[in-house]
Amino acid sequence: MNIRSKALSTLLVLSSQIRLSMSWRSSGNSNAELVTNMKKNGLFSSNRVGEAMLAVDRGDFTNNNPYEDRPQTIGFNATISAPHMHAAALEALKDHFVAGANALDVGSGSGFLAACMAQMVGPNRTVVGIEHIPQLVEMSKKNVAKHHRNLLENQNLILVEGDGRLGYPSKAPYMAIHVGAAAKEIPPQLIEQLAEGGRMVIPVEKSVGEQYFLQVEKVNGQVRQKAIESVIYVPLTSREKQLGIE
Repeated sequence: MNIRSKALSTLLVLSSQIRLSMSWRSSGNSNAELVTNMKKNGLFSSNRVGEAMLAVDRGDFTNNNPYEDRPQTIGFNATISAPHMHAAALEALKDHFVAGANALDVGSGSGFLAACMAQMVGPNRTVVGIEHIPQLVEMSKKNVAKHHRNLLENQNLILVEGDGRLGYPSKAPYMAIHVGAAAKEIPPQLIEQLAEGGRMVIPVEKSVGEQYFLQVEKVNGQVRQKAIESVIYVPLTSREKQLGIE
């Protein structure tokens, strides 16, 4: 690693540590208190992000300490990410949730972030949440239906079973793509399905034990990448490997 790369790595780790320290102070006793604390602590700034996270109660998506700012297990070796990471993803993508554009959530798990994305995309557009564990797909549909059945009925949000590494071509291109697990490298199908002017956020493993949250953009057909912060995510892998049967 050269001096510049080492300095960047150090800076990203420090940034991540600062965010993590603020997240520990952001937990609440209700969804509203959690979101208020995250904004107060600078974990997001956009009112649109706050409104979406207030509208989608995290308590509908996990029974395990839903308002604690930490990841929680949801079964099948999967987790619902910490709220501050969901906030970071929405903040990074907020300007790409626009009228006339679809969005994609890879590894949609509990369905929480996909529902938030659907709130921000608005009517007449579709957010696709793709998940390769069928039981999680069914669980996510039930979670969303508790208070946002209209998103499913109007197809503002569709939750499908599939290998998210391959994307979901029938609704492409996507102006916004979120990937909720760490890849060894960015799947080429997701780059292909990213719209011109679109943005993807994805955790990528740069070396063993070292992951970065990358912001990927397509501008004039060229792909640009920028590391946002150091993170820790479960791996983006096959269903069999995730379930330990491969």
